[in-house]
Amino acid sequence: MQSTRNKLIELLADNTDQYISGQMLSEKLKISRSAIWKHMKELEKDGYVIEGKSKKGYRIMSFPDKISENTLKWGLHTKWLGKTIIHKETIDSTQFVAHQAARDGAKHGTIVIADEQTKGKGRMSRSFYSPSNEGIWLSIILRPQLQPYLAAQLTLLTATVLAEVIKNETLLQPQIKWPNDILIHDKKVTGILTEMQAEQDSIEYVVIGMGINVNQTKDSFPEDIREKASSLKIESGQDWDIKNLIQHILLYFEDAYADYMEHGFPNVKKKWEEYGFKIGELIGIKTLQKEWDSTFLGIAEDGALLAEDPYGKETKLYSAEIEWFKERK
Repeated sequence: MQSTRNKLIELLADNTDQYISGQMLSEKLKISRSAIWKHMKELEKDGYVIEGKSKKGYRIMSFPDKISENTLKWGLHTKWLGKTIIHKETIDSTQFVAHQAARDGAKHGTIVIADEQTKGKGRMSRSFYSPSNEGIWLSIILRPQLQPYLAAQLTLLTATVLAEVIKNETLLQPQIKWPNDILIHDKKVTGILTEMQAEQDSIEYVVIGMGINVNQTKDSFPEDIREKASSLKIESGQDWDIKNLIQHILLYFEDAYADYMEHGFPNVKKKWEEYGFKIGELIGIKTLQKEWDSTFLGIAEDGALLAEDPYGKETKLYSAEIEWFKERK
């Protein structure tokens, strides 16, 4: 159900060229004029500039560019994703907070978002650089009716969503590096981390975390990752509206998730391979048992990496150390 505050924003946004009286707002929202005034003060804290004039009423003069629960919900046209938003200005990791919220009963589709992470979390306990107001640091809580072994497919689904949004909104050409990175011009702009709490045959919840470098400059990155990381701003030469990108991601994700739950993995596989990094090219593979060079063939029906084994036969890999930049001799 739409919140009173969102209804208030909607009424004001639809009438930016005229004042709306406090009495009319009170009647439409079925709350007191005192409550209207309190909502206005809260909206001003979020960065809305609202003009109030005696005997005329209120009107919005300008909208905020900051991220908050209110600004994200205004203009978000999803059915269930992001209806509950936990927003923090500074946080250790959205993953940590999302896990705690999920354990406390947070609903399917709850999102946790931060302006800044001090301990951004990547795969294999790696850190993810997450500066204030320069990127998207977001975790989604899901409660899917899936077998636990299928949870890894949600990482690949998320990668296709982010690649689609980046391509459609920025006109850049992203590629997905198996299993969880988005690259542009061979540099990482996005990482995805999927974690879950599950029993042997059922998932209690899944937390999908994503870090997207949006408006960093090259000098923004620490020296040790400066040559490997990039941002949408660096690659496109322009700044991007973070709130708008988040709303598009949530809308695309909701549609893609519904399709996956109804039709399974085939559509995800097809879309993933459209963006697949180095498909058909030589890669190096190292497992606990052996090491060899192979041609990357794509992904399997269950999301595993498909490559040739040392004897030239097709094989599936679920976990391996990959050397992506190999040259054929």
